Amino acid sequence: MNKPIQDATVAVTEATISPITVEVIGSALSSIVEEMGEALVRASYSTNIKERRDSSTALFDMEGTTLCQAEHIPMHLGSFMEMIPCIMERYPVGTLRPGDVFVGNDAYVGGGTHLPDIVLAEPIFFDGKPVMWAVNTAHHSDFLDRGHDHIFQEGIRIPPIRLYAAGNLVQDVQDLILLNCQLPHERLPDFRAQLAANRMGVQRVQALCGKYGLSTVLRAGKALQDYAERKMRAGIRAIPDGVYSFEDTFDSPGSRGESLLFKTEITVKGDEMHLHFESPPQVRAAMNMNYTALLATVYYAVKSVVDPSILPNAGLSRPLYVTAPKGTILHCMSPAAVDGRIGPAQRVVDIIHGALIQAVPDKVTAAGNGGVPAVQFLGQGADGRMWGYNETIGGGSGARFNKDGLDGVHVHMTNTSNLPVEALEIEYPIMLTRYELVKDSGGTGRYRGGMGIRRVYKVLEDCHGRMDITRVLSQPWGVHGAGKGSSASIDATGVTFNGEYGFFKSGTVIEVRTAGAGGYGDPSARSAEAVSRDLAEERISETAARAAYGWAG
Repeated sequence: MNKPIQDATVAVTEATISPITVEVIGSALSSIVEEMGEALVRASYSTNIKERRDSSTALFDMEGTTLCQAEHIPMHLGSFMEMIPCIMERYPVGTLRPGDVFVGNDAYVGGGTHLPDIVLAEPIFFDGKPVMWAVNTAHHSDFLDRGHDHIFQEGIRIPPIRLYAAGNLVQDVQDLILLNCQLPHERLPDFRAQLAANRMGVQRVQALCGKYGLSTVLRAGKALQDYAERKMRAGIRAIPDGVYSFEDTFDSPGSRGESLLFKTEITVKGDEMHLHFESPPQVRAAMNMNYTALLATVYYAVKSVVDPSILPNAGLSRPLYVTAPKGTILHCMSPAAVDGRIGPAQRVVDIIHGALIQAVPDKVTAAGNGGVPAVQFLGQGADGRMWGYNETIGGGSGARFNKDGLDGVHVHMTNTSNLPVEALEIEYPIMLTRYELVKDSGGTGRYRGGMGIRRVYKVLEDCHGRMDITRVLSQPWGVHGAGKGSSASIDATGVTFNGEYGFFKSGTVIEVRTAGAGGYGDPSARSAEAVSRDLAEERISETAARAAYGWAG
């Protein structure tokens, strides 16, 4: 077996478990969470899960730490990492029974990051005792068209409670949740898909323990966490010691036309890293992050720079120390609204990368589109049934030190799919009249930034709508003399629309244009062949080619 796997077990488990066994069990755990994720997507009902794959799965040990998370949505780690400790604090291990299923979503007493991400967790029993947890979360696109001055306006808050007790549905709990949902006909089948995904995880882990023995599986899990820690420490040691700072602005409809300044100071010393964040005081708008959301963002951003191959478990966080003043946007306190926490999270990634690019410029991209532009529509059909549509839209990905950025993709803390036109128009009274990449939206440079997306919606029934977008007042930054990406915009002219909420009459057209991404390196160093290709593919205009690259035609 290769050397890294041997290193993963030498310090703790060499005498009792072979590196080959650690590798095999580690691969099995990864396969289990990926299979859970596919089961959840395939069995779900709502478009947001079955098409956009806005869900994640994981396995946790009985200490409440991550054993393995599927490669789905990085932000969903924030919905997981405190959920199991919260359950075990409320329900002692001795009270758990096979078939128990816990549900929760609250950002302050449930370990979540925002209310639409509802977590289901089930203890995995083997030989009569709980040995692990199967966990998943799915974004339930239900709490639409609501004010968001504080968390009490954002939907039903669910502390960690039993949804099933020893395999029996707690009907009162389910009834209470569904009564507080706008689209209960979507929620119930999605809950059942989540239940099925966890049951698959339970069965697969039980089979794994039966094959290798419980002790071996648990020791392998510990060895894998230790290995992730060692790889993280080794990666940090490769970064020069020092203090690296960066700042950037954040805007959204909730900032009411104001650009808010986010700052980070990153101290690298030996094999540890301390990240401190400063931001304005928390606001009465859905753009605050609780501490678990901040942690999930930091873990992703640092891992992506230090070593993307580090195993996605709790060991990677051990060398990282994260601080931010309480009561601020990036470390909010109850009852701050948190529904739009993904927007600020994207900017946190930007400032972490902006700081670390000073130390390791070949490992960090230019700024991506920097947001998760979201559109939401809520209406009522002729049959009286409510319908709700939610989508987040991709944009440009930052140029790399040796490659152009990617066009029209989700970046960093989100990993959902762009919804196919066919799926949108079949299920909702909405028509998509344009769907295209935006010419000249990628930042110029030796390597060009990725392009933003234009999606133009025409609503076919009266409905309410909510929009969330960032990088309207700023542009994604480029690196080493490169150009910035384009800004984002939303245009819904001729209707009552305040930039965030509106009532849209049938026939209203709404255009969403997402931000491009920053370029990398001096534009004058871009090859004539690359410029000609960009022109032929209509990525840039002739005017931009002349101005940025000196193209003579």
